[in-house]
Amino acid sequence: MKTALTIAGSDSGGGAGIQADLKAFSAQGVYGMSVITAVTAQNTQEVRSVQDIELSIIKDQIEAVFDDIRVDAVKIGMLSSAETAEIVANSLQKYQPKFVVVDPVMVSKGGHHLLQLEAVSALKEKIIPIATLITPNIPEAEVLIKAPIHSGEDMMEACLAIHALGAHAVLLKGGHLQGDPNDLLFDGKTFTWLQGTRIQTKNTHGTGCTLSSAIAANLAKGASLIESVQEAKKYITVAITHSLNLGNGHGPTNHFYELYNKANLVIK
Repeated sequence: MKTALTIAGSDSGGGAGIQADLKAFSAQGVYGMSVITAVTAQNTQEVRSVQDIELSIIKDQIEAVFDDIRVDAVKIGMLSSAETAEIVANSLQKYQPKFVVVDPVMVSKGGHHLLQLEAVSALKEKIIPIATLITPNIPEAEVLIKAPIHSGEDMMEACLAIHALGAHAVLLKGGHLQGDPNDLLFDGKTFTWLQGTRIQTKNTHGTGCTLSSAIAANLAKGASLIESVQEAKKYITVAITHSLNLGNGHGPTNHFYELYNKANLVIK
């Protein structure tokens, strides 16, 4: 069985972070493992508090997995601090996983900063250069390139700038722009637009985590980069279309809709 490792924060509400990552791995038929970088107290409405995990524990978690279990792909999510970014980067340099998908988590749906401002430089200098693929949304990309993004042309320029930071490929998600949420993939040579349809729902908590994890899972199974991104986009579209109306804020996506549907289970 193929495997994938998520290195990210924990979401007590279950919609994002390692909880979303592990659900996405399972939905793609990949065995999931986790390294917890931070514990958040959050729900569909807010992040109440964050506790970073001790650096030595993060390092030990990574080594414990790699020293015993084959890791076919890694997904990196919330890193929170510069020190965390550095310890993760150094550990992955040691083990050299074939695929590393980076979701540069910066701000929660409720507006809580999950990446300290001083950690942005560490993300750019330590994490992006080891990325097979980085998957920023528009606000995250604007922070990385220090420039506004308002159009498709701006998105292309942003991809070039982020690629120049060292990432092998860039998937810039266009959901924050007006119109349909069209994403742009740049593999270092070719631009590929991935067309999307905007779904009218507030229940989009964890979409970035889920998409990047699905991409990592597909890479682990041997799909090409473009195939992995296309299949993951189809998966997250279904998950959002049938999202779960839980809580009073931004509810989670439905990670297992297709599996439940095949099993004739009705989930409301």
